[in-house]
Amino acid sequence: MICKKKDKPGEGEYNKMEELMVAEKTPTFEVKQKSVTVFAPATVANVVCGFDVLGFAVNAPGDEVVMRVTDKPGITISKITGDNGRLPMDPAKNTVSVSVKHYLESIGRSDLGLDIELHKKMPIGSGLGSSSASTVAGLFAAKTILGDDRDPIALLPFAMKGEEMACGQGHADNVAPALFGGFVLIRSYEPLDVVRLPHPKDLWCAIVFPDVDVPTREARQIIRKKVDMKDAVTQWGNVAGLVSGLFMQDIDLIGRSMKDVLVEPVRSMLIPGFYQMREMSMELGAVSFGISGSGPSVFAFTRDEATAQKITEKLQSFLEGMKIDSFSYVSTINDAGPKVIG
Repeated sequence: MICKKKDKPGEGEYNKMEELMVAEKTPTFEVKQKSVTVFAPATVANVVCGFDVLGFAVNAPGDEVVMRVTDKPGITISKITGDNGRLPMDPAKNTVSVSVKHYLESIGRSDLGLDIELHKKMPIGSGLGSSSASTVAGLFAAKTILGDDRDPIALLPFAMKGEEMACGQGHADNVAPALFGGFVLIRSYEPLDVVRLPHPKDLWCAIVFPDVDVPTREARQIIRKKVDMKDAVTQWGNVAGLVSGLFMQDIDLIGRSMKDVLVEPVRSMLIPGFYQMREMSMELGAVSFGISGSGPSVFAFTRDEATAQKITEKLQSFLEGMKIDSFSYVSTINDAGPKVIG
């Protein structure tokens, strides 16, 4: 299986990703270690104006997968924690095991026996790429066990299989940043074409998850299928401005560009107090404010950690007054992606 690259790994544009799904001769991967523990990060998808095409990784929260080689061929799941019993133990129905199965088949190692422990360290249904973090951690663990030293880009099609199972559609705006780290643009899905973008190093992210239910599938169904040309032009300008601001390291331009006239006006109705939280955040010095993925999590970019902390504290206090529990996270953009932690 091949992936053509125009530039060096992690910086250039990746083309013809569909070729990764074609069965071709691959090196024979042998077991290099018997067990591994991998962390994969949460992600913010859409990034306000970039619906389905932009996403970035954060340092916290994230998920962990412990994977061990077993004597019996096939994939098993022996333990899942932190999910309150919501995730299936059946390997045929879990996004982690299904993605790993596709990966093993692609490299001719369906004979391998693997046991999976999944430790959810982040809320399910939060809009922070929960299923993506789990899936990427599992794929990276299998890759590590087999000593597969190819670029992680090779795992992306299999991670998207997990997203298809979780959300009904195999979008890459969560799994790509979880897999590569950093800020990622999905330039095209047919063919799949992924670009990693630069970003200001002093850009901080404040995230607040209001503990209310906003299922991803339902959140997609309320989005308009047709838009006015005027709104489309506004959105194109904002996406172009955001990408330009990232390349130019211009935080003011990033802030001016993070406006969504297509999706946010509809999805914001599912998030209690959304516009009040945006006003509070901007008054405290946020560069921008928006919905993370399909919600209900919201996020703000700031220029420093102290401002991000103030924003999370203010928003959590506001939600508490509405009798809504919440979780908060403050982080810079995570450029590492998944990592071995044990």
